[in-house]
Amino acid sequence: MPHFSLFSPLRLGAHQLSHRVVMAPLTRMRAQQPGNIPGEVNARYYAQRASVGGLLVTEATQISQRGQGYPATPGIHSSEQIAGWRLVTDGVHAKGGLIFLQLWHVGRISHRSHQPDGRLPLAPSAVKPAGDALTASWEKAPFETPREVGLDEIPSLVGEYRGAASNALAAGFDGVELHAANGYLLDQFLRDGTNRRTDRYGGSFENRARLLLEVLDAVGEVFGLNRVGIRLSPLGTFNDMRDSDPVGIFSHVLRALAKRSIAYVHLIEARGDERALDEGLPLDSGAAPTAALFRPFYPGVLIGAGGFTCESADEALAAGTVDAVAFGRLFISNPDLPLRLKLDAELNSYDRTTFYGGAAQGYTDYATLEDLRASESQVSELIVELAIDQIGLSKRPQDVFLQCLRQIFARNILGGVASVDWEVVRLLKTRH
Repeated sequence: MPHFSLFSPLRLGAHQLSHRVVMAPLTRMRAQQPGNIPGEVNARYYAQRASVGGLLVTEATQISQRGQGYPATPGIHSSEQIAGWRLVTDGVHAKGGLIFLQLWHVGRISHRSHQPDGRLPLAPSAVKPAGDALTASWEKAPFETPREVGLDEIPSLVGEYRGAASNALAAGFDGVELHAANGYLLDQFLRDGTNRRTDRYGGSFENRARLLLEVLDAVGEVFGLNRVGIRLSPLGTFNDMRDSDPVGIFSHVLRALAKRSIAYVHLIEARGDERALDEGLPLDSGAAPTAALFRPFYPGVLIGAGGFTCESADEALAAGTVDAVAFGRLFISNPDLPLRLKLDAELNSYDRTTFYGGAAQGYTDYATLEDLRASESQVSELIVELAIDQIGLSKRPQDVFLQCLRQIFARNILGGVASVDWEVVRLLKTRH
């Protein structure tokens, strides 16, 4: 088996990636209001994280107003939103990157304050989730019992996905990812804990997977299936999700996807607390146990996600468990993450308090290596100017000692101006 590293190229459907470090979809709740419209700050955020031949997947983006479940999340169902997303795609493409839009309908994980005319959220069945919703006014409120979507409504629901894909194409996206994970609508149809239907969309594995495959085919008509990915969380319990046979339903789904030439499957690793709930499953102890469990059912490109480090990502790639790895929180605080991982450079820490909502702070103000080098250069020049004042150094460009001093400070500047021992500098000057 060939050994692939994070920095080896990868064919992903219709696209060629130069490396395998993918930016995971990250909800940030910073769309312009009113209208849930991406703006300049969002364009800057994505452009900062673009790299030549690298893939970014956008934050989850509602396909319609009734698909929204959180405040200030962007949509892809109005002309203003299309124009806003065009700013994003243009910025990413200018950096040589690729970007897929994640198409999202939250289903029951919503509140009537987000819904047209204040109606109840829809779901495959009227099963109320545990926990609280986040209303349009950013307040917590208990989830409501959703209304079961009628059989006659499903074609229009599929049509919303198709329309959103058409809008994504108009906005300049390179592809789309269907969000069928984390307890949102398509995931709700897949799991028997949320799907109690007795019609052709409920009961058997085939019936519960029917909507996902219909949506996939509809979106594929717009982009081509080789520009469409799907995100799944087979063992996930987020948003009060359960299934009596997760291996059964998701192996069925993956086998069905394997028959279609889609771009990729994006598989979320189960967290430690989720694995504890499935102690009977044959999970190994490797870097990506969920992907390893389901890999036999899907031979296509598999992107792993969930708590990876550079080391565990390379381990999973070497084992053939995954073909690429998506990073989330590390991409928030490290806009140039692929470069940092490649150079084994120090990583910025992230600030959880700025993950959701707000403006530039914690969004577009994290420093890149280039920013740090520019700052270090500026500080080194400041120290040299201080040295000139302190000990009367020559300002001549050909002054060799001055050039050496500049290089020393440029390499080791983090100690700051206060740490400079001017007596040592004077001594070095006398010996030069």
